[in-house]
Amino acid sequence: MKTIYMDNNATTRVAREVLEEMLPYFTDYYGNPSSMHAFGGEVGKKIAEAREKTAALINASPDEIIFTSCGTESDSTAIYAALQSNPGKKHIVTTRVEHPAIKNLCEHLAKNGYRISWVPVDKKGNLDIDYLYDHMTEDTAIVSVMWANNETGVIFPIEQIAEAAAERGIAFHTDAVQTVGKIPVDVKAAGGLRMLSFSGHKIHAPKGVAALYVRKGTKFAPFLIGGHQERGRRGGTENVSSIIGLGKAAELAIRNLGEETGRVSALRDKLEKNLLENIPNTLLNGNREHRLPNTSSLSFEYVEGESILLMMDQLGICASSGSACTSGSLEPSHVLRAMGVPFTAAHGSIRFSLSIYNTEEEVDFVSQQMPPLIDRLRQMSPFWKQGASCKAQ
Repeated sequence: MKTIYMDNNATTRVAREVLEEMLPYFTDYYGNPSSMHAFGGEVGKKIAEAREKTAALINASPDEIIFTSCGTESDSTAIYAALQSNPGKKHIVTTRVEHPAIKNLCEHLAKNGYRISWVPVDKKGNLDIDYLYDHMTEDTAIVSVMWANNETGVIFPIEQIAEAAAERGIAFHTDAVQTVGKIPVDVKAAGGLRMLSFSGHKIHAPKGVAALYVRKGTKFAPFLIGGHQERGRRGGTENVSSIIGLGKAAELAIRNLGEETGRVSALRDKLEKNLLENIPNTLLNGNREHRLPNTSSLSFEYVEGESILLMMDQLGICASSGSACTSGSLEPSHVLRAMGVPFTAAHGSIRFSLSIYNTEEEVDFVSQQMPPLIDRLRQMSPFWKQGASCKAQ
């Protein structure tokens, strides 16, 4: 059975070109880039090349890039750097729909003396900008707002928010893990932006490598303290092969950006249209216009996302649930709750996220299989007939 992978916001396949670029640095060129000898020096040169390619993806300078192990580390580094650089400030502004890498960190900090302002969203997932601006104060150490939501794909006005934070002298960070490589990201155009996180495994590089952009002149305290690596900003021997893979993936992402915003977007729209037209009581979650080109969050009312995923898996279709059911919780995702998605719909939420490797044939197959799948589950649901009849009234 062929696997149809539509869970690219969770992780992506490693591009063949990326793997080929990495392989020699496991066996042939295995020197430590910090070594004084020429053998290690050649590896150091390759890391420098990867840094240039990674920086080019977001229009940054190479010396503004810090290589890390994952998006979560990049996020934590940014938050802690701002807090340590402003020890007298005990306030953080973020949103109710952040990835757990930010959400859970801020909840932890709230238990340790920090005050958190959680910016709400409307039913389409758009930020309450007035609330955000009103809660920037002299005590605010950092504002952290994701560039695009990982569940709905809704894009936030990062340039505008970053500028407002800069005018108030507040550090601004964005988790751009889902954004980089899917739409154009230009840190020079976002003049108020101080720090930005992104991750390799979302752009066809391997897991275990990521980057943190830190604008020149930004106050910065390292999260991992050790050796001189990353100009003293992140200690630890470099993950050489993966960093080289990230550089190659960044190069490919620049080349494929037009395909992401063009062909991939068209496939997403076709899939979405087919499912909305052929499955009754189906809702689109999020802002239809301002979202990532690859992401579609749909809620199928009166069925559970876990059951949908299990049946999809039997057909070889991979996607994600917008509900936390799979982790043993009966609660829908915090993102959908923040948006006010009805309980009967939030539990049946599925996120489809495509990549350049998806095909029209795959979209057609999923479009054909989903209507009878949802109908079968609804016939087994004790809430379906009751809920549908109530809606009809």
